[in-house]
Amino acid sequence: MTQQKTVKIFKANERISEILKQAVKDAQLSGKKRIFIKPNLSHPEYVPGVVTNPTLAYELVSLLRNQAEEVIVGESDGFNYSCRMAFKKTGMEAAVEKAGGKVINLSEDKIVKVKLGGSRLKALFLPKTVLDADAIVDLALMKTHEWAMYSGAIKNLFGCVPSNKRIYLHPYINEVFYQLYRILQPQLTIMDARVAIEGNGPTKGTPVKMGLMLTSNCALAIDLVASKIMGLNIEEVDYLRYIAQKENLQANDINVQGLQIAEATQRFKRPKIDLPVKAQAMIYKHELLTKMFFCSLGFVKLLQKATIAYRGKPIETG
Repeated sequence: MTQQKTVKIFKANERISEILKQAVKDAQLSGKKRIFIKPNLSHPEYVPGVVTNPTLAYELVSLLRNQAEEVIVGESDGFNYSCRMAFKKTGMEAAVEKAGGKVINLSEDKIVKVKLGGSRLKALFLPKTVLDADAIVDLALMKTHEWAMYSGAIKNLFGCVPSNKRIYLHPYINEVFYQLYRILQPQLTIMDARVAIEGNGPTKGTPVKMGLMLTSNCALAIDLVASKIMGLNIEEVDYLRYIAQKENLQANDINVQGLQIAEATQRFKRPKIDLPVKAQAMIYKHELLTKMFFCSLGFVKLLQKATIAYRGKPIETG
């Protein structure tokens, strides 16, 4: 029997520990030997709403370590910064280790080829540590995104692809995201929306104080609910529409508990689709162009300088 997709929406306030305890209980994580947590380290320094709060990670790891033999928090290298640097500068490494967990750079892990059937995308190369975990926890954030419109739980899983040149997968991004969702199947998704990001996210947008925490047994369900809270239509988020159609899941099918969507909704500012965003979106549609334009960090820095000259901030490559 298929498990009903449930999303719980909370006013965060000071109840974070209670929310986490109930989420872990709901996900039946007790007794799991090895739990993998995927945070969002999309920026090499801690910025609220942009990067996972290290204090939240500390609380979650502490809670899970009381029940699991091993709790691993992992991320991959960014295109223009190392995961190790991000772990240290954001405070994530110190928080996780203090809680009794350990961090891992997935870009340095053993790689497993996962073959895909019936797809233009023939295979994904994923870290053995993630695939071997007894349970995966997706620790996501609520953001708008320059070229994807929305970034949440499923997009956070993209950081499990260990190559820092995962940007080359963008021409197939809808299928990539779907396969990551299907293969990894996080047992628990927690979305920290105390501070969210609107406008030209995921890293350069404007903070929005939402004061919310969402938990779910399904990454797709939490994304459908979160995007509605942000006032986004599913037609605006191409990859989310693609996956929802594949899974035959609509927002109305989801069991929403706690606050209802209408009580939490706040219309987010959309990204400004200017020339750099349009150019990037066009490049991402073609594998050859993507590899040509993002073939080296040096060339990307030239693109960033050109973008700064055009609008005063660097191009997003997340």
